[in-house]
Amino acid sequence: MIANGFIQIPDTYLFAYFKGNGEDGLHLASSNDGYKWEALKKDASFLTPEVGKDKLMRDPCVIKGGDGLYHMVWTVSWTDKGIGYASSKDMIHWSKQEFLPVMSHENKTRNTWAPEITYDENSKTYMIYWASTIEGKFPETQSNEEKGYNHRIYYTTTKDFKKFKPTKLLYEPGFNVIDATIVKQGEGYTMYLKDETKVPVQKNLKTAFSKNLTGPYTKASEPITGNYWAEGPTAIQINGEWIVYFDKYTQKKYGAVKQNSKGWEDISDQISFPAGTRHGTVIRVPAEVITNLKKE
Repeated sequence: MIANGFIQIPDTYLFAYFKGNGEDGLHLASSNDGYKWEALKKDASFLTPEVGKDKLMRDPCVIKGGDGLYHMVWTVSWTDKGIGYASSKDMIHWSKQEFLPVMSHENKTRNTWAPEITYDENSKTYMIYWASTIEGKFPETQSNEEKGYNHRIYYTTTKDFKKFKPTKLLYEPGFNVIDATIVKQGEGYTMYLKDETKVPVQKNLKTAFSKNLTGPYTKASEPITGNYWAEGPTAIQINGEWIVYFDKYTQKKYGAVKQNSKGWEDISDQISFPAGTRHGTVIRVPAEVITNLKKE
């Protein structure tokens, strides 16, 4: 592409994910079109987890912040009351890993899973959000399924990843909910989420909407995924169309749906990801970032 006499190299896509139980850390893959994905570094880890009770790096979420840094949060344990955090200028060299005790104020917190970050350009604020079960909360939807977990989405905000606002409830849809991810769309925000209810419905992905990043969000939509278990959504706009990638957990492979004028089209048969890919995040990055990652 040539503009104003200069050759412009188009952005490419980067996928941050984990494998297995998250023991070995951060894995990365790249794509030129968002459909065919190639593992980088021969699918070896780029960053080994160091913090948290179990020292895992599950569900990595990476965004590029207003400060030009890549900020990442992740699940450190099945049973911890906090999450992992680190930042990088190039996705290669990372800051010292930190443990953020975002649910330590709730003694009956069972877990802190699948944290995500969304940046509000207007207020220059980052919102970090995740799913937690607090024993005794929301008894009207308590079930014996899923080992008694009954998650809701909680959040905190920060401008510098040093000082954080007190944790608050972000979304209570009236059911067990995990794996929320939020993107700016038009004048508002869209939340993609997993309905974690096992009985009597199939686990699936839904949407909710808000004019403000911190809510309130609408009632959850009807499912946007099909007759299979779907989790760990990540959404990006490619060529003007929104694509949501997700982990087909029980099928041990990745899937995707694309939004069109008629609703959501399943395009799982059109995409390919590295074998063993688990819950991750897709972002757009300069081609130079991928070039440098390929040298590792």
